[in-house]
Amino acid sequence: MDGQPEALIDLDAITANAAALRRHVGAAQVMAVVKSDAYGHGMVPAARAALAGGATWLGVVQLDDAIALRQAGVDARVLSLHGSPDASHAEAIGHDVDMTAGTVSLVQQIAAAATVAGRPARLHLEADTGMGRGGAIARDWPALVDAARAAEAEGLVRVVGIWSHFACADIPGHPSIEQQLAAFRAAVELAERAGCQPEVRHLANTPATLTLPESYFDLVRPGGAVVGLSTLPGGAPDWLRPAMTVSARLIQVKRVPAGTPVSYAHRHFTSGESALGVLPLGYNEGIPRHATNLADMLFTRGRRVAIAGTVCLNHVVVGLGDHPAEAGDEIILFGPGDNGEPTAQEWADRLGTLSYEIVTRFTGKVPRTYSGVTGTGGDVEVAVDGRSDGQVAAAH
Repeated sequence: MDGQPEALIDLDAITANAAALRRHVGAAQVMAVVKSDAYGHGMVPAARAALAGGATWLGVVQLDDAIALRQAGVDARVLSLHGSPDASHAEAIGHDVDMTAGTVSLVQQIAAAATVAGRPARLHLEADTGMGRGGAIARDWPALVDAARAAEAEGLVRVVGIWSHFACADIPGHPSIEQQLAAFRAAVELAERAGCQPEVRHLANTPATLTLPESYFDLVRPGGAVVGLSTLPGGAPDWLRPAMTVSARLIQVKRVPAGTPVSYAHRHFTSGESALGVLPLGYNEGIPRHATNLADMLFTRGRRVAIAGTVCLNHVVVGLGDHPAEAGDEIILFGPGDNGEPTAQEWADRLGTLSYEIVTRFTGKVPRTYSGVTGTGGDVEVAVDGRSDGQVAAAH
């Protein structure tokens, strides 16, 4: 018995979340952002599930991910949100992938790639309205627009989108929110005066989608919300459902006397005679090392148990007290909370981080299992490894 941990992904939850978001934003279209392997949930199956719920666009970071969606047979509009000069622009154009440009030089590189691809590139111009990350600041925006219009006049690009990104939408009332809204409106106005006719203008990320209707424009870009999470204080609203449940089975249980030191550096001592259980996953598999003596889990015989002592590379010890237990018993680290288990948001609150960081930790070395409907018309419950989603596509 190896107590193999598992990340169960509920695709029905993703579909329902996308449908709920679609209703929430009214006339705006929904781009399901499935970057970072859909926040660790699996890019291809999550994308299909979101499209089944009414999303009409998909967002990724790397062009290679957009191309992978195409190769998996996904034909919805896909935008790569990361503009990079060393990306496979010509290949992306050939796959009808929308691309981002926030600099004049990148517009020119994409235009050159369009001559190789033999068709115009679909381009979204990125304005830096206050994030200080990608995109053109106000001083550089006119030159970016002019470069894009020149390439458009040559038939090499089509400016189909104008976008930006909030820095503080998950801090309600932050003054930068209104400042960024005003800056984005000004950027759109300048571009349209210059002759741009974008299909979509988009600014709203997950927290803005949930709380700022004035930011919806033509399209919203929820990412974490699609898998039931949010960075807003208190997490996501209860009409969104977390899609990931992580569990493992105890590989050893033993009773120890009071005062027994536990794990590296003896950072925990038992307060009385009690049982300790060992789980076969540690910080290599995703449990943050600073969860030491902090995070709770659900022991499926009916109670919460806590991490006891330092989280190890491949193991963690949990304090079981006087509760009957034996090797093979299941422990749920986190899930949607239906049966009293902690949620990823609870872990995040306890550890002083984001739920996004929690879920993305548990996929590299933890096999995924899928249940629900992928949007291809069939029910699935398919085990795949933590890195590849092609097996899911092939399973249908």
